[in-house]
Amino acid sequence: MDDAWPWLASLPPPLRDEDGPDTPLPAPWSLPLAASTDGASIVLRADTSPAASSSLADGDDGNGDGEPALLVAFSVAINGAGGDARALWASEGFAASSPVAPRVQLLVQLLNEVLALSPYVPCLGAGVDGLGGDASEAKVDAETVSAVVGAAEAGPSAPAAAFFSLALLLRLFWLCATDAPADAGYLFFRDLRSEIERGLGECRPALAVFLRSVGPDVEDRFMRSLGYMLAKWCLLRDMQAAARSAAKLEAPRRRRALPAACLSYATEVHGLWILKGYAPVLAMPRVTGPASTSIAASPHELPEEPALRYGLAHQQLEAVAQLEYAARVRDRRFVTVSVRVDNVRVRVARLAFRSNDGGGNDGEEAEEDDDAGVDDIMDGESHFPSRVRLWVGPRFGASYATGPSLGRSTGNPERDVEMTRTVKGAFSGATKPANGGVVPRIKAKMRSSARTRSRSWRWEQEAEGSAGVFEGVLYDPVTGTEVSAWRPAGTGGGGGTGPTDPRNGMRRRYGGPGRAFSKMRGLVVAGDELPEEMTWRVGREAEGRTLRWRLGLKAWVTYLPNEARSRHFETRCIEWAHEVDLPLLAVDGDQS
Repeated sequence: MDDAWPWLASLPPPLRDEDGPDTPLPAPWSLPLAASTDGASIVLRADTSPAASSSLADGDDGNGDGEPALLVAFSVAINGAGGDARALWASEGFAASSPVAPRVQLLVQLLNEVLALSPYVPCLGAGVDGLGGDASEAKVDAETVSAVVGAAEAGPSAPAAAFFSLALLLRLFWLCATDAPADAGYLFFRDLRSEIERGLGECRPALAVFLRSVGPDVEDRFMRSLGYMLAKWCLLRDMQAAARSAAKLEAPRRRRALPAACLSYATEVHGLWILKGYAPVLAMPRVTGPASTSIAASPHELPEEPALRYGLAHQQLEAVAQLEYAARVRDRRFVTVSVRVDNVRVRVARLAFRSNDGGGNDGEEAEEDDDAGVDDIMDGESHFPSRVRLWVGPRFGASYATGPSLGRSTGNPERDVEMTRTVKGAFSGATKPANGGVVPRIKAKMRSSARTRSRSWRWEQEAEGSAGVFEGVLYDPVTGTEVSAWRPAGTGGGGGTGPTDPRNGMRRRYGGPGRAFSKMRGLVVAGDELPEEMTWRVGREAEGRTLRWRLGLKAWVTYLPNEARSRHFETRCIEWAHEVDLPLLAVDGDQS
């Protein structure tokens, strides 16, 4: 697949009909993408043809000399073992004389078709008549893609080829998942799995430039489309491992995680450091649970729960961390660098199609999709964030900064208990004692109540070397158990089903006034929760330089039954780390 991008650049220029109308056009060029031992293969082809007059703009003949323009078109075909060829997909015709290279126009079409097929979760009001358009019309233009390709090709590793390979692989996946015959899908998953992993590893610089260029809305759609492919890849991998273990009559072995499928990037913009990460849940390593890590053969999964197993396999962690930084000069000796949390958002998105999702298919096609068979009750059966660690500091090993100085003490929470006692009394008539006289009879009733205040999330600050750490941990509001560290009985944690079991307390966790998550089943941490800042001191000799700062995020996600009857439990985690820029502008005199 890495040969596709340079192969497109090496195509000879289209021949013109200079010798008369009977001059034949060149035969199509082809590049094998996947091949099997029996002779079947998937190929990418390029062909030229004269442009029809209706395809040209008014007054534009394509080359300015009166000759008809030539169009370059690309297609994907499968060649059977017997030599028969079937076309699977064809691109638009691109003018060979266009200032935008045909391979860039091909990349634009691939990206737009991938966006149209995304399992999109619409935002409020999207696609409603009268609200300004349909959110499913997310597209990228040739100018943006050309800039991304130019920036990628200017780098030392030239990741543009890997980025094109990823886009082509993603389009092939959707082709095999929707329209292509079964033999094409077999070739794709069998022969291109290594290409997927290599492409994910090599395209990260170009992918980061692309995501920064298209904006958050298009970014979410593209990453969910990519996440759906990666979820299928991880699920197939686990199922194959379980099948091999069953054939050998042995216990399934622990499968290694797939860090290549967990993509992230970080950038500095408008005084913010931003880190974004995306990870299919099945690609994240387990940190608790039984030795068997295959969700297809987990001992905690009951055979009558296929919908739950399917739903848990098609989920993706989406994390965004925004840190606000500032450099101030308050002393002649040093510059103070302060960092505070602006926003942290962590959620687990469901990668699925329904008739009202608007993810590129119309209602009838969406209902025919296999995801549409998942019961609506499974919407609430999702992994949820149970612990978040965000850390920031100078570049590892750097000595130009002193600190950090933390802005929050270790929590020593007090239990606030409010007691209310009410005494009521009443006369109920008189009684006549034995020695005579009348004594009134009194009835008294006392009632007491207690009210406590507790929080599901506890946030702390810590220091690790020169880095400052913001960390939040989710506790079960009923038992007070740390959810990410709990283990059920039989897994070495001694959790069992006793008073520390959080499964009952975390049921129906997305409803009620005391819920620990938003109604969209995510976690949002803003400046009102973490208003304190961390500070470092940097010598004045660093003024006018751009220093490298490091930024990292580690997130834990846990599954406990919400409304479904299941004994399944697991916790997974993923960690990302990047370097960002810290510009220190020169200051004349002392300013704050």
